Amino acid sequence: METYRAIQWIDDRLRLMDQRRLPHEVTYIDYEDYAAVAEGISTMVVRGAPAIGITAAYGMALAARQSTAIDGAGVLVDLAQAGGVLRQSRPTAVNLAWAIDRILQRVGDRALANPQAVRDAVLAEAAAIEALEKASNYQIGTNSLPLVPHGAKIIHHCNTGPLATGDYGTALRVITAAHEAGKEVHAYVDETRPRLQGARLTSWELLRWGVPHTVIVDGAAAHIIRTVGIDLCVVGCDRVAANGDTANKIGTYGLALAAHAHGVPFYVAGPTSTIDMSVACGDDIPIEERSAAEVTHVQGRQITPDGAGVANPAFDVTPAAYITAIITERGVVVPPFKENLAKLMGSP
Repeated sequence: METYRAIQWIDDRLRLMDQRRLPHEVTYIDYEDYAAVAEGISTMVVRGAPAIGITAAYGMALAARQSTAIDGAGVLVDLAQAGGVLRQSRPTAVNLAWAIDRILQRVGDRALANPQAVRDAVLAEAAAIEALEKASNYQIGTNSLPLVPHGAKIIHHCNTGPLATGDYGTALRVITAAHEAGKEVHAYVDETRPRLQGARLTSWELLRWGVPHTVIVDGAAAHIIRTVGIDLCVVGCDRVAANGDTANKIGTYGLALAAHAHGVPFYVAGPTSTIDMSVACGDDIPIEERSAAEVTHVQGRQITPDGAGVANPAFDVTPAAYITAIITERGVVVPPFKENLAKLMGSP
C-alpha cells in the first residue's frame, strides 16, 4: 500500500491533508490556532468522525499552547473556551465532543500547577486518542473477516478509510482487510453526493491499497444490488444511538432499505468512540444542515436555476431494524442492539 497521513503533529503544529483538493492535488495546511482548526473541520479540510475527533484533540493542544495564562487554572479556563468553539464546528459526529471531553477530563483530574504541565498533558492525551483510534481501526478489520466471504462483492458508501479515521479505516478497513487476507473482494463505491467523498476519496484510497473497485452513482446502488449479486453492504457511522439507530452520511438510509429489500446483509463499522449511550434513539441525534451551495454548484459552477429551494442534510439516520450487525474493535454486535450495546459499553 502507498502510505499517506491525513493528520500529523509536526514541530508543535497540526498538519492536515486538504481533502477538498483530492484526488487531483495532495496538499497540506499547517495550523497553529485552534479557531482555524475549528474552521478546517467545518469546511471539511478534514472529515470523518474519528478523524474529526483526533483533529479536535490536537486543536485543544494548540489552544493550550496559545494560552497566555500564568497558571494552570488559567489554562484550563482557556481550554474550556476552546472546547466550546471546536464543539460547534460539526454537531453530528459524536467523536468531536468525545475527544474534547477526554482532554478536559485528563487535565481536570490532575493538580497541574503550571501552564507547561497542562500543555504536556493535553498533547499526551491527544496522541493517546490518535493511537487508540489507529488500534481500533485495525481490530475492526480483524473482527470483520469472518463476515466477508471469498470473492465478495461489497457496496460501500461515503469515505471511511485512513482519510476519515486517522489510520486503516473503519468500513473501508473491512474491505482492505479482506483484500489483504486474499479474499479477492470487489468494492462498488457510491459516489456520495453532494460532496462526492466516494468518487473523490474512497476510490483514491482503494487505488493505493490495490483493491479492485467500481464507482457508481448513488442512485445505481439498488440496481447493482439486484443485478450484480452484492454479498454485503458496509458503511461507517458518525453516531450510534443506544438502541442501534445510526447516523451516517446522507444516502446511507436509502442504501439500507435497498439491502433489506434484497436480503443483503447491511453492516455498520465504527469504533466504540462513535457509540453514544446518552442518546436513546436516532431521533435524538442532531443532523447537520450544510450550505445550499453544495447542492446548487459543482466545482464552482451552478447547476440549478436561480430561486430553486434546497435542502442539504449532511446525514441521515438508519433505524436499527435495517442493520445486520455493528462491527467494533471490541467485537461484532448483533440484535437486540439495545441490550447488546449496553453490555459492550459497560452500561447498566
